[in-house]
Amino acid sequence: MFEKLLPQVVAIAVKAGQAIMEIYADPANVVMTKADDSPLTQADLAADKVIKAGLENLQLGWPVLSEESAEIPYETRKNWPCFWLVDPLDGTKEFIKRNGEFTVNIALIENGEPVLGVVYAPVLDVCYFAARGVGAFIKRGAQASQPVGAKAALPGEVLKIVASRSHADERTAALLVKLGEYECISMGSSLKLCLVAEGAAHLYPRLGPTMEWDTAAAHAVVACAGGRVCDWTGAELSYNKPDLHNPEFLVIAEQDTKLLAKLIA
Repeated sequence: MFEKLLPQVVAIAVKAGQAIMEIYADPANVVMTKADDSPLTQADLAADKVIKAGLENLQLGWPVLSEESAEIPYETRKNWPCFWLVDPLDGTKEFIKRNGEFTVNIALIENGEPVLGVVYAPVLDVCYFAARGVGAFIKRGAQASQPVGAKAALPGEVLKIVASRSHADERTAALLVKLGEYECISMGSSLKLCLVAEGAAHLYPRLGPTMEWDTAAAHAVVACAGGRVCDWTGAELSYNKPDLHNPEFLVIAEQDTKLLAKLIA
């Protein structure tokens, strides 16, 4: 089923990205503020509308939980064995800064686990997509899609660590000091997780706040690429919790057991 469904979801994400780009090109784009003081743009709302319509047209009957509809109570959500978890524009701060490092995130959650995910960066025209039993892939522009895989650092290789452009903090810096020599790659939005999935980085430690829709799609890509998204006890992140906040987490290649042991010790 996922082999047929995955390209359909990719097409929806790309269409949402096109809606975002129409607004991105307009310097008069209006930035609003949500109840939690986080930024909201016309592009968030336009992409959300495209995604919800596209998923509804699939006629699968699965509900949608989006960042823009997060008020759905747990009493309703807890009865969802399968649902779409969507962030129509992940990296709104990157959008406002106009650095291109924002994404459209669409994930399918089954019994608390992300089993399908699409992460599309419209400015970069890069799409990461994955599904359980199908694999994890990247497509850059008009190039053919290529499989991706998470990689552990080889002996003697400098550790490549990806960090947030918008959320760098002292705690992360203190953690990195413990790891010895490393190279830091700055990136915005859920592209940070995807860099680990494609083997371009070995580790992404996240010590700041995130929500389930921030990570779900990229988590599916990481998992299908042989990586892990786990909390600091080593437990994999789960979805559709009563509280939609994620715990602090790290993203790492599954086979990198030595580095994981060092981090969660």
